[in-house]
Amino acid sequence: RGRRRHTTKTTMTILSLLCLTLLVSRTLAFTARPSWSRPNVVGLHMAESATADFKAPQTEIDRRRNLAIISHPDSGKTTMTEKLLLYGGALQQAGAVRQKAEQRSTASDFMEMEKERGISISSTVMNFDYNDLRVNILDTPGHQDFSEDTYRALAAADNAVMLLDAAKGLEPQTRKLFEVCRMRKLPLFTFVNKLDRPALTPYEIMDQIEEEFGLETHPMVWPIGDGERFKGVLDRTDNIVHLYQKAEKRGGKAEVVQVPLDDKETLREMINDEELFDKLYDDAEILEELLNPLDMERVMAADQSPLFFGSAMTNFGVQLFLDKFCQMGTKPVGRNAQLRADTKKKNEAVEDEDEGEVVPPEHEEFAGFIFKTQANLDPKHRDRLAYVRIVSGVYEKGMKVGHSRSKGGKRYNLAQAQALFGNDRSAVELAYPGDVIGINNPGNFAIGDTLYTGNTKIAFPGIPSFSPEKFAYIRSPNPSDYKAFRKGLDQLLDEGAVQALRERNDDGGGPLILAAVGQLQFEVVQARLQNEYGVESLMEPLGYTLARWADGGWDAVDRADADGKLFGIMIVQDRWQRPVLLFRNDWKAASLAEDEKYLELLPWSRPPSFDD
Repeated sequence: RGRRRHTTKTTMTILSLLCLTLLVSRTLAFTARPSWSRPNVVGLHMAESATADFKAPQTEIDRRRNLAIISHPDSGKTTMTEKLLLYGGALQQAGAVRQKAEQRSTASDFMEMEKERGISISSTVMNFDYNDLRVNILDTPGHQDFSEDTYRALAAADNAVMLLDAAKGLEPQTRKLFEVCRMRKLPLFTFVNKLDRPALTPYEIMDQIEEEFGLETHPMVWPIGDGERFKGVLDRTDNIVHLYQKAEKRGGKAEVVQVPLDDKETLREMINDEELFDKLYDDAEILEELLNPLDMERVMAADQSPLFFGSAMTNFGVQLFLDKFCQMGTKPVGRNAQLRADTKKKNEAVEDEDEGEVVPPEHEEFAGFIFKTQANLDPKHRDRLAYVRIVSGVYEKGMKVGHSRSKGGKRYNLAQAQALFGNDRSAVELAYPGDVIGINNPGNFAIGDTLYTGNTKIAFPGIPSFSPEKFAYIRSPNPSDYKAFRKGLDQLLDEGAVQALRERNDDGGGPLILAAVGQLQFEVVQARLQNEYGVESLMEPLGYTLARWADGGWDAVDRADADGKLFGIMIVQDRWQRPVLLFRNDWKAASLAEDEKYLELLPWSRPPSFDD
C-alpha cells in the first residue's frame, strides 16, 4: 500500500511537470507569432487595455500617399484612374468607361447606372503598392449633381490632381472643384489630358490657370505635338525625352523609348518631324529662362501647381505622372479636431473643451473620420459600409473605439475592416494613417462622425451638406412593398445620396421630402430602389428652388411666422429636427435674410455637434 501511494505521487508529479512544460512552450510559441496572425481575442484584449499603444510606426506613415482625382465631366478622370491602377500593378488590363465587346468595365464605376451612362455617380476608393509606397486613389464624380460626394472625398484627401481636357481648358465644374481644393489648401497637381486629340497650346492652358485661379503652374513635363502628331513629352527634371508608341494590346501599357535631350541626332530621327523637333528645343530654352523654379513649399501651400501633359486613353505620360507624384506628394497630414475628456454626460455644460487642436498622424491613439457610407456593395448580403479615413494611430482588428456623437464611455467593437478596391473588398488586419478602410455600419455611424481610442474624446470637423435646389415628395405605389421601400430609402439617405426633409412636427409618419442638388440624384435614388431593393417609387416635384437653414432656431422661425414674414415659404425640418425654409426664388431668400437677421439663414447645414 505504501509503494502504491509513492508510485501515484510520482506519477502525478511527472504529469504536473509535463503540463507545465507544455503550457510554457505554447505561451512562448504564441508570443513569438506576429501580431497579425494571432487570434482575434488578443487584439480585443489590447484594445480594452488601458496601456494599449496604437501609435503608428513612422515608416508606415512615411510610405502612404493618397490622391483625389477631380475634373469636369468627360475630361477622362475615370480613365486616368484605371491607367494609374494599371501602372501601379493593381490591374493587368485597364478597363474602359464605354467598353467594347473585348474590353472589361472599369474598377471604379461599378454601379449599373454608371455602366449604362458612362459617368461616375459615386466616389470610390482604390489602393495599390508602388515602389515601396502605399497609394490610395479616390475617384470622384465629375457631374455637378454629385458635387457633394466629391466634396466629401476631398475631405479625406491629402493631395489632389486636377484633370483638364487639352482641347477645352478650364470648364465650369473644374472651377468649382478648384475652389474647394483651395479652401482646404490641398497640394494640387494638374494633368492636361487628351493630348492625342487636337489641343490648345500649353502656353494657353498655363495662362488660363494663372488668370482665372491666380495659381502659378510649373511644367514638370512638356508635350511634343498634339493630336495625331503627339510624339511624347520632355521630362524637364532630367532632360529626358519620352517617346511613346501605342500598346499592342488594348488597355495595356504604352511602349516608351527614353532619349536624352542632348542626343539631337537620335531625337531628330525618332521624332521624324522637323517642325516638332525645332519647337522642342525652342520651348525647352524658353521655359528654362522664363519660369520660376519649382518650390515645394509653395506646392504644399497650394500656391504653385506641378503641371503634366499626356493622354490617359493611350497611356502616354501616365507612369511619368505617377512616378513624380510619389516623389512630390505629401505624406498623411494631421487634422484639426475638438478635444475633451471622454466622461462628459450629455447636456452637461462644457467648460474646458478645446476649440481646436491638430491631431497629427504620430498621435499615440487611433483616430479617424467617416466621410462616406455605402449600402449594397454586395447586394446579396444587403451590407452597409462606412468609409473611414485614418488620421492617426493604427487600426487593429477587434479594437474598441469611441464615437464622437455617443455618450462618454460607450465603445464600439470594430470586429473587422476591409481594404477597398471599387466594389471589391479584402479583409485587413492592420491599417495606418492615410489609409481608407471600410467598416460594417450597424446604423450608428454617419458621415462626419469620428472614431477614436483613448480617454480623450476627439471630433474632427463635420462635413456640411450643400444647399439643395430640387425638392420632391417620394412615395411607394405598392403598400405591400412599403417595408422594403422604407429600408432601401433609409439606407440611401444614410449614404447621403440625397437629403431628407419632413414637415414640421412630423415624427416619421408623414410624407418624406427628398432634397437634392440636381435632378440626376433623384433618378439615381429611384434606379437603386428598383435595382437593389426591387421596389418602385413615385416622385412628386415641389415648386421650390433653394433651401436655407434657420440657425436662429425654432423660436426665431415662430417669431417670423407670427409677423407674417414667411408667406409663400415652406417650413420643414431636417433629420436633426432643425428648421429649414424652402424658397421659390433667390430674391425672396436674400430679402428675408437681410430684413430678418435674427433668423441667421445659412445656405448649407451645419454638421451635427458633439451631442446631436
